[in-house]
Amino acid sequence: MAFPPEPYPPSARPARPTAYLAGEQPQTAPWGAGGLAAPAQAPWQPPRPRRGGTVLVAVGTGVGVLALIVTIAQIAALTSAGAALVGGIVALVPLTAVLLGIRWIDRWEPEPRYALLFAFLWGAGVSTLVSIWLNTAFSTAVYYSTGNLETAEILGAALGAPLIEETAKGLGVLVLFLARRRYFDGPVDGIVYAAMVAAGFAFVENILYFGRAIEMLPQIFVMRGILSPFAHVMFTVAIGIALGLAARSRSSLAWVGALPLGWLVAVLLHGLWNGSTFTGSFFGLYVVVQVPLFVGAIVLVVWLRRRERRVITGRLVEYARAGWLAPHEVTMLGSFPGRRAAMSWAARGGPAAKGAMRDFQRSATALALGRQRFATGRAEPSYHHDERVLLDRVTTSRTSFLRALSGAR
Repeated sequence: MAFPPEPYPPSARPARPTAYLAGEQPQTAPWGAGGLAAPAQAPWQPPRPRRGGTVLVAVGTGVGVLALIVTIAQIAALTSAGAALVGGIVALVPLTAVLLGIRWIDRWEPEPRYALLFAFLWGAGVSTLVSIWLNTAFSTAVYYSTGNLETAEILGAALGAPLIEETAKGLGVLVLFLARRRYFDGPVDGIVYAAMVAAGFAFVENILYFGRAIEMLPQIFVMRGILSPFAHVMFTVAIGIALGLAARSRSSLAWVGALPLGWLVAVLLHGLWNGSTFTGSFFGLYVVVQVPLFVGAIVLVVWLRRRERRVITGRLVEYARAGWLAPHEVTMLGSFPGRRAAMSWAARGGPAAKGAMRDFQRSATALALGRQRFATGRAEPSYHHDERVLLDRVTTSRTSFLRALSGAR
């Protein structure tokens, strides 16, 4: 049984096969791909994640929740409970736009939800709380040193805030990188995690700004909710890209050199943005500097996503040559229109068939990215076991949706 005959765009055609490493062929399927008569196999158990990383993420998530509660309480004290509530409702608008953008970036290989939750809570709780305390301390120290309130405000916004906030946000991205490095396949993953941290931070910061200036809410909303909803994302993404590039290195310590560079870029972009508000020509700098930077960031993300698609398709071709995938499956997996068409087709067999198709697509994508890590010398010791686990999932999910569809006829 084949997938629906909907035409796929030329860009979805599989790439030319990549040569295998000597003696490292993917395991050959013992039966034809797509058949219903696959022999029964004992299910492979996925390897347990390293306990240290799991504990670190779990503790970080808990700390993020507690820090978020404390932060919201402080914001309510600085404004009022009503103003904080109104600010929180209004802040949902730019947050929704940012989350939709992150979802668009993360379509090829959706990151684990618990990791995304950790990233958001770290930004909304830990990063925001630390920044409120340290930003206040920095501005106060400058004021006592200079006796000039205006100097304290300018240095606090253009120097203190970028240094403190990007450090606090970047630390959350680093925790995920170290605790769950296997989920960092490259810059796209780094962008997603960094963007989630920044989204959480910007959301809570917007609650503070909207609640504190409730009488000027329309103007503040235009500035922060319409003109710059992605500002914090654009800053912190520099750290995510740096760690994503480090993840592709064969050296486990590549991040030590990459992180400071990404952090420096994030701080400079943040300082440029905050400093422009004191120049008297904010809108001029916004059009000349910030808009081109934002457009450039979009172009970079699109390029990185296309590159990731080519890598995934090329590695899946290898498994097709070994008999694990059919050519039409590689074509389907190599494009979003193809994946959507396959999901619609599987839905005819009911929710179970649709779920099996979703698992088939995700497992095949993880299989391709794992193969890429192996081919570039970055695979974990459990690679061969993980490969068998994913191959079993691909076979099982395929059998499930084909049987469901056959029964639905």
